[in-house]
Order: sequence, then structure tokens, then C-alpha cells
Amino acid sequence: MKLIFELSKTGRAAADIPQSDIPETDIASFIDTKYLRDNLDLPEVSESDLVRHYTNLSRRNFGVDLGFYPLGSCTMKYNPKINESVAAFPEFTSLHPYAPEAFAQGNLQLLHTMQRILCNIFGMVEFTLQPAAGAHGELTGVMMIKKYFEQKGENRRIILIPDTAHGTNPASGALCGFETVTLRSNNKGGVDLEHLAELMGEEVAALMLTNPNTLGLFERNIEKVAQIVHNKGGLLYGDGANANAFLGKTRPGDLGFDVIQLNLHKTFSTPHGGGGPGSGPVGVGPRLVDFLPVPRIIRKGQELCWSDNFPHTIGRVRAFYGNFNVIVKACTYIMSLGAKGLVRAAEIAVLNANYIKEKLKPYYDLPYDRVCMHECVFSGRRQEAESGVHTTDIAKRLIDFGYHPPTIYFPLIVPEAIMIEPTETESKETLDEFCNAMIAIAKEAKECPQRLKGAPLSTSVARLDEVLAARKPDVVWKKA
Repeated sequence: MKLIFELSKTGRAAADIPQSDIPETDIASFIDTKYLRDNLDLPEVSESDLVRHYTNLSRRNFGVDLGFYPLGSCTMKYNPKINESVAAFPEFTSLHPYAPEAFAQGNLQLLHTMQRILCNIFGMVEFTLQPAAGAHGELTGVMMIKKYFEQKGENRRIILIPDTAHGTNPASGALCGFETVTLRSNNKGGVDLEHLAELMGEEVAALMLTNPNTLGLFERNIEKVAQIVHNKGGLLYGDGANANAFLGKTRPGDLGFDVIQLNLHKTFSTPHGGGGPGSGPVGVGPRLVDFLPVPRIIRKGQELCWSDNFPHTIGRVRAFYGNFNVIVKACTYIMSLGAKGLVRAAEIAVLNANYIKEKLKPYYDLPYDRVCMHECVFSGRRQEAESGVHTTDIAKRLIDFGYHPPTIYFPLIVPEAIMIEPTETESKETLDEFCNAMIAIAKEAKECPQRLKGAPLSTSVARLDEVLAARKPDVVWKKA
């Protein structure tokens, strides 16, 4: 496929712009000429060439509206179009972020309502909607933890991170000046309680626990974990990015979590990935309410308004109180499903993951063979030992069957990991077709391993040299 620059022919144009009736101004009189370019060298193409070029480009992309996207830990599920329709209401999209409060009562009401809904679902005292994504929510939560101990006059410098946590957890702790220490898992894929008790000293500020973890497993000993942490004066942080596994079944606040971050763009509709935007609200228990970001929404009489009058706050963490459009979509999703619908969504997410686990178990190694939650994690060790086929070969071959590959080589504690998350939006027929493809690939690995090692075979670009592509990416077109 040619680049848009290669289609360019001098004199062609996609639009006919009328002559301006505004007098020309010498732009060099108020902008330094060093910032000006005389020749932009833009492509000159007709409208039909322009439309066909970008339409063909779009057809080469893959997304949840085109097919199954089993990207473990990232929850790439179908986004109901009613969410997009509601988010596009002009009453939402046309309001300026700095509009006076009197003109924004509807939007403020939606934000306030969303905070109360999240508090109810997750058992927290208060929520902030400011953070722009999950990792940003993590950072916000850890900042509040840090300030909490500063106010108490305690110099706690360590945060514990399980080896099954999301990869951003250690970064969030380090960015706030904490030392991060790895907490081992036991042979069931949960927290090693003896190791936790050994590590949990007076210098530990918090345990950042992903629950369910990246093995797709719920922490069976969560109440004991919370007790060990709290007995030493520490706080329990919950990475709630996998919340679609337990909606309506349990509440983190009831399990002992002091703070939790969510991913609205994962749990409540808007697909994760593609560069955003996201939304990472943070909920807190009673100990951390005073440290929430400002401004916060408060009620004065019959009206809602912003307030900065919280002396212990960590301050503002995001302009315009977060990504409002994503919050609208999430609120639409919650209200469309209702309480029973959210519970049903969690049940189907768990059912789908366990269905795949059982169907593929005879063909791929399953390091932790227990009931999983929203995702299941296999290993390609069997294929590696039998024929030298690696997980990356399996993933690339899956492209030839029309599927986006699942997450691979994560979590790190599983060699040759294959992490599959079907989500709650996929049908049994889709899951059966995907499993059949994975089974066919497992058979190919035995009978024709070279086919996998050369995959993908059906794409416009053959397999790249991954090391060379990472170290010397060729992403700029140079005119001959």
C-alpha cells in the first residue's frame, strides 16, 4: 500500500477553498520568522484518493467492533453504542470546562451522582473522578497514603508489591519516593501470608494488592491479609482494574481496603487502549477522605459547586476534573444495566474465562489450576519443550486465524505466559471459534512448527525483526 505522499500529484486538491475576503496581514510582523516555514510539502491528492487511502488504512486496523480481542488484563470488550450517543449530547459536549457553576448544574449533578454510585458499588466513603487513567489513579492513591503518614509524623518508606500485581504498581510507589519490595505468591497463586508477615514492619506504608490478580485469581485470604497490614499500622491499597470480575458480588471497602483505584474505561464500557482517553477514579475509606484531590463537589443549598476548602488535600491532579466524556459513558453503562445487570455482567465474565480455561487445558499448560475470575493464564512451556515453539509464535499465528493475540509473557511469574480475557460481551459461539483456533495452533506446533515460527502468513507485512524494530524503528518517510 502506497503512502499518502506517494499518491501526491502536483495540482490536485481534495477541496476548493474560496478566496478570502479578509485583508492579508504580514505574519512576520508579529511572529519571529525562525518559527515560520515557507514550504510545508504536504501531499496533493484528490478527494477520492484521500478517502480511499484512509478507508483502506482503517480496514487494516483491528478493534472490538471488528472481532474478538482477548487481551488479558486490559479488558477490551464491546462498547454499547448507546454510551457513545449519550456522551455526544450537545449539552455535554458544548459546555466549556470553565463555565460558571450556575450554567453547569446538570454536569455537576452527573459527576456527583457517579461518585455516589461508585461509593455504593465498591463500599468506599468517597470518590474522586479526577485521575485520567488507572496508573494515574494509582499515583493519586499513593500520594494520599504518603500524605496520611506525613500528617501522622510517621516515616514509612516502603510499599509492598505482590509478584502478581499490575506492572504499573511499582512505578507508582517509586514516583512518590517509596522503596518497593516484592511480596511472593504461594503455590495457589495468592499472597504468601508468612512472607507478608515477615515483610510487614513499622516502616511499611502500604500493600498494593491487585485483586483479582494478574493470574485471574481472587485473593482467598483477603481478610487475613488486611489484618496483617492493619495490625502494623499500614494501609491496604486495592488495584481495582479487574473489578468487572466481582461487581455486585463483593465490595473492596467491606474487605478491608483503605483506598482503591478503578478503570472506568475497562470495567464500565469504553474500550481500553488506542491511546485513551481513560478514567481512573479513586475511592477512599475514612482514614484518607481528608487527603482527596481538590476541587471537590459540595452541595450549597439546592446547588452543587466546587470547593478547595480542604486543608489536608494533596491538591489538584488533573485539569477539568478528569475526562468527563468517559465518565458520561460509564454512567450510561451503569444506569443501562442497573444493579442486577452489573451482577450478571460479572457472572458472565467469570463464566467465559472458566469456559476457555477448561476447553484449552488439555492443550496448554495451566500453572494454577483453580477456578479463575475474569481471565485465565496458560503457559506455552509444553510447546517450547516439544518443538521449540514459543508463546510469541503462537500469538503471531493466531493473527492468521483472524484474532488479536492475547497478552503474552505476563505475568512475569509464569514462563511463556498466555493471558486470555474473554470479557462478558462475547458469546459462546465466539469463544468456541477462538478455542478451536488455539487448539489447531497447538496441533500445528507438533506437526509443523516452522509454520508458527514464520507467522503471521496472511498479513501485508511479514514478521519483523523484533530487536531491530525496537532499537531502530523506521517510522519517518523521507522524500526521495
